[in-house]
Amino acid sequence: MRMNLKNTQLFARIRELPRAHRAGLAAGITLLCGLMLLPSDQVEASRNSESLILDAGVRYPLELSVADAPAIDFGEDETTWTLHKVGNGDTLAMIFKRAGFSARDTYNVTQAGELAKALVTLVPGDKLWLKADKQGNFAGLKYDISSRETLLIKPQDDNGTMTADLETKEVETRYNFAQGEINSSFWNAGVSAGLTSNQIMNLAGIFGWDVDFAVGIRKGDSFSIVFEEHYIAGEFVGYGDIVAAEFVNRGDKFAAIKYTDGNYYTPEGRSMRKSFLRAPINFKYVSSNFTKKRFHPVQKRWKSHNGTDYVAKVGTPVMAAGDGRVIKSTYNRFNGNYVFIQHGDQYVTKYLHFKKRAVKAGETVKQGQVIGYLGSTGMATGPHLHYEFLVNGVHRNPRTVELPEARPIDKAERNAFMKLAKNRLTQMKNNKRIMLAMQ
Repeated sequence: MRMNLKNTQLFARIRELPRAHRAGLAAGITLLCGLMLLPSDQVEASRNSESLILDAGVRYPLELSVADAPAIDFGEDETTWTLHKVGNGDTLAMIFKRAGFSARDTYNVTQAGELAKALVTLVPGDKLWLKADKQGNFAGLKYDISSRETLLIKPQDDNGTMTADLETKEVETRYNFAQGEINSSFWNAGVSAGLTSNQIMNLAGIFGWDVDFAVGIRKGDSFSIVFEEHYIAGEFVGYGDIVAAEFVNRGDKFAAIKYTDGNYYTPEGRSMRKSFLRAPINFKYVSSNFTKKRFHPVQKRWKSHNGTDYVAKVGTPVMAAGDGRVIKSTYNRFNGNYVFIQHGDQYVTKYLHFKKRAVKAGETVKQGQVIGYLGSTGMATGPHLHYEFLVNGVHRNPRTVELPEARPIDKAERNAFMKLAKNRLTQMKNNKRIMLAMQ
């Protein structure tokens, strides 16, 4: 109450002053208030004990916490790569347009040589890294062709010429081990051992000349393998080859070692590969075996069956059982579409009931080459391959005939191979011991 009275008396006296005095008093009050608001030399600019004085035109470092720091990668010329994901219906031109690059840039990139053709097959989910210079012009493209190879395209000059190179990442190879015992089927045993479908098929291929994986597998058979795993910068990127393997079939033990020539050999240096495939097709089952007496389902009479019938899906590729020359490739009402192959002087293989033939008479073929596709043409009750094996003109059982072996390890490589084989077998033996101890 007392303060309000004093304030009223003060304002009354100010109003009694001449106008010029009132103006001067107001200016003085304003100046005083401004001086009171200015900081003194003792005011702290931050929580630090030292005050910060900034000079115009000088760059000062700004410390940020890790959480606040932006993830910027300044390149060689203080530019940065930006990620662009390929969406449904996207083309390279559409992605470049969204990135701010011209149609001319797109064209120049596609003309960067054979490697640039990889950009034609972009699919949704692919990633492109693009870079622009300070003026916003195209400065580079990166595209992962595989986990090991990255395509790099960048300008070579100011005329729009581009260079394309492959950046290859260093791959570290490690070795792993797996083993399994067959209770129901070889395939299920492989899956239970943690093998991929490709590894299971490759393992069957290694021993396919010695083991009949269709009907020769028994409960209690077992396998062990040492295989490659590939890593880039410590990250797993895929599986490599099987480098050593062992298969026990009906008490017989087979072992295989992969050498630097890409082939598999026994520990003694004999080739795992035979001159002929035991079966020239990946089949589901055998419908008719080789026999001297069988009731023919079409002719309705007893006669010899001089081959083996393999049942598979129509169109399944049929392979040449060995290297040779096609002596017949034609059609008749009994055999349907068929192919005969001569292998040297002693051997002939015959393939009947193709849906379609893939070779012509007179052609030279290699073991494993596709010569036709399974069907049911000719005198056949259903889709199958009828396969015959002749030695010196005499029919032999394709599944039991003794196959001639391919060439052994080269003499010049024998010592190096024997050393490698010893190491691989020791590696497999030690891993088997560890697995046994863990059980």
